[in-house]
Parts: sequence; C-alpha cells; structure tokens
Amino acid sequence: MSSSQTHFTATPYTWVLFDADETLFYFDAFAGLKLMFAGFGVDFTQADFDEYQLVNKPLWVDYQDGKITASELQTTRFEPWAIKLDVDPQVLNSAFLAAMAEICSPLPGARELLAALQGKAKLGIITNGFTELQTVRLARTGLQHHFDILVISEKVGMAKPDVGIFEHAFELMGHPERETVLMVGDNPHSDIQGGINAGIHTCWYNVHGHDVPTGIVPHYQVRSHDELHNILFPHGIS
Repeated sequence: MSSSQTHFTATPYTWVLFDADETLFYFDAFAGLKLMFAGFGVDFTQADFDEYQLVNKPLWVDYQDGKITASELQTTRFEPWAIKLDVDPQVLNSAFLAAMAEICSPLPGARELLAALQGKAKLGIITNGFTELQTVRLARTGLQHHFDILVISEKVGMAKPDVGIFEHAFELMGHPERETVLMVGDNPHSDIQGGINAGIHTCWYNVHGHDVPTGIVPHYQVRSHDELHNILFPHGIS
C-alpha cells in the first residue's frame, strides 16, 4: 500500500489531548536564553542558566500549585537580569518567548502522529505554557489546523493539574464521555495527575524512562511517538 493510500483503523479515543512542551515540541530553554540574551549583548553561559533555573523551577511549582499567577512567574524569573541590564523584566520575558518560538520544532514522530489522527479523533492542546509562544509556534510549524481546541493556562487563570483547566476544556469539547478522552504529557505531576484528577485516561510521555512518582498511576507509558501511535491505533493499518 503506498503512503498516499495508507489509512488506519479507528482509535479507541474520541479526543486526544496533548501537552505542548517536550510532548509535541522540543523545548530547549538554554538555547532560547542564549539566543535571547545575545540580543542584549550577553554571552549567556551554562553557569548563568543554572543560576536562572534556581529561580525559575520553584516558580513553576508555585504556578502549578496556584500560588502565583502567570504574570508573576514571567516577570519574577527575569528580575535579577532586568536589574543587571536595566530593562523591564517583561521585555526580557517577551524576548525569551519570541526566541523559543523561533527555535522550537516538533519532536520526532509528532507531525506524523497528528496526521494519522486526522479524522480519527478530535485533538486538543492543554498547556501551562504562555500565549505568546503557543500561538506563534503552532502557526510557524503549520500544525495549528490539527487542533480543535487550544487551552492555555495563562488565559484560563488555572494551571494543570488543577481540575478547573480540564473542566474548561471539557466545555469547549462538548462534554464527551470521560473514558473516551486521553491526556498525553511528559510531566507526571501536571499532565498525568491533572488527567487523573479530571477522570480521563492518561499517557505519560516518559522519553527518559524515569521512575513513576509515588501515587501517580498513568494508564500508559511511552518513550516515543511511535509507541503512542501503537496505543492509539491498536489494530494498525486497514
């Protein structure tokens, strides 16, 4: 059967929801920061990145726990550099998101999987990432037409694993039966726990083969989009 004639039998899910960063797209923050800071005349080093992460990582935990807003995260993480460079931290944040949109690309197999799912299931993205990056990146990669919904925590005012962001998505989806919805993501604490909280099936995109965190039990684990493809099309090509 030629590639133009290839088609797959039905997937067991009516909806497949994806996280964005490190699930559909590469997210090399160090490379993005190097590119961004080069525009400000700074040679951003690995040591600089390690120092940045000491601030950034706890802020993401606080954001996912609902303790701070998206705006607070975006500005606070750049405050030390904003002081050094005498610029507004939001200017640095916007420059960083623009740099990430420029360098991000789909993960291996992601584009092919989305194409295979076209017409077989409805697709959505639920991301804790920020609007400035998500919309531009989808447009630049040409993948936006695959998705029926795009849910961004910054817009909704809640972040995964809060069940509220999933309830918002379900409203947009027309309230499908929960057992017919699959959430795919690389972060067990936000994507998988969030999906479990919402009562839907979950697939941990665990490319590095990490141990499952205590108390979090995904329905599936995969290490590649090819493995995910086999779950979504258990009967293969017809």
